Amino acid sequence: MKILVTGGAGFIGSNFIIYWLKKHPQDKIINLDKLTYAGNLENLKSVEKNPNYQFVKGDICDQKLVNSLINNEKIDTIVHFAAETHVDRSITDPAPFIKTNIEGTYTLLEAALKNKIKRFHHISTDEVFGALPLETNEKFNEKTPYNPRSPYSASKAASDHLVRAYYYTYDLPITISNCSNNYGPFQFPEKLIPLAITNTIEGKKIPVYGDGCHSRDWLYVEDHCRAIDLIIHKGKIGETYLIGGLTENVSNLSIIKRILKIMGKNENYIEFVKDRPGHDRKYAINWSKIKQQLGWKPTVDLDTGLKLTIDWYLKNQDWWKKLKAVNTNNISKNNI
Repeated sequence: MKILVTGGAGFIGSNFIIYWLKKHPQDKIINLDKLTYAGNLENLKSVEKNPNYQFVKGDICDQKLVNSLINNEKIDTIVHFAAETHVDRSITDPAPFIKTNIEGTYTLLEAALKNKIKRFHHISTDEVFGALPLETNEKFNEKTPYNPRSPYSASKAASDHLVRAYYYTYDLPITISNCSNNYGPFQFPEKLIPLAITNTIEGKKIPVYGDGCHSRDWLYVEDHCRAIDLIIHKGKIGETYLIGGLTENVSNLSIIKRILKIMGKNENYIEFVKDRPGHDRKYAINWSKIKQQLGWKPTVDLDTGLKLTIDWYLKNQDWWKKLKAVNTNNISKNNI
């Protein structure tokens, strides 16, 4: 298999490339990444000399580049991670989200169609479904109506619709996965869990939006990579699969308290800050479809995953300290 991975220098994309080359060493991966603030080639040091791995710096909106890559490298599969993802940034400046998440996806779809790609797998988010009330036991599923509430989630919803349209209109062989909040190694330190961990290491306060009761479903990144693997190999063309973790009704405040407990710190590190506009109260995913149809289920529980993640950030302080030094103005809140 020859795979074009877009956004492969980002958090989930880099974990996916490392996972895939280990699990499928005979496959070839081309990593196309623009290297925005969230793209980091240091994530891929362990595979950069692998003869089956190649990095290409470029923009998914560059139609000429995308077409030539797919054609010249005889790509048969596209795994599309590349996206602007930070909600706070989308509120401040929506334009890059519209450009990358919508126009970039369109460019890739056109190239996939032109070059007769065998599979186009699109990575999306549970945020396209909107928010759930805190008190409900309801969960998002594959038939939940879309109701995005931020420029970020609206742009991802639009890209999902485009991908489906190319399946129905042009018979492009696509699959889509909508995942819950990922965490694990290489996550940019503006996100909740790495921000909490790194601030604690630095002896700084951990900002918590509003009352801290916002609830998320947390998915360890390697479990996510396994799910994508199964979808690509066994998923039904045209189908959408929701991918979630082993957590239920865990508030952001509770996550931070767990991190502090594991790290042997008290709760004086917690600092409540003004809530952000349109902050969704709860996301929860029903992943029964992918379990029933493909046999996938998450294997890493929250406490185990947090311990693994904390250990990684403790051992890789040079990696994240450089990022925090460069992005001091932006890493002041958390994306939850």
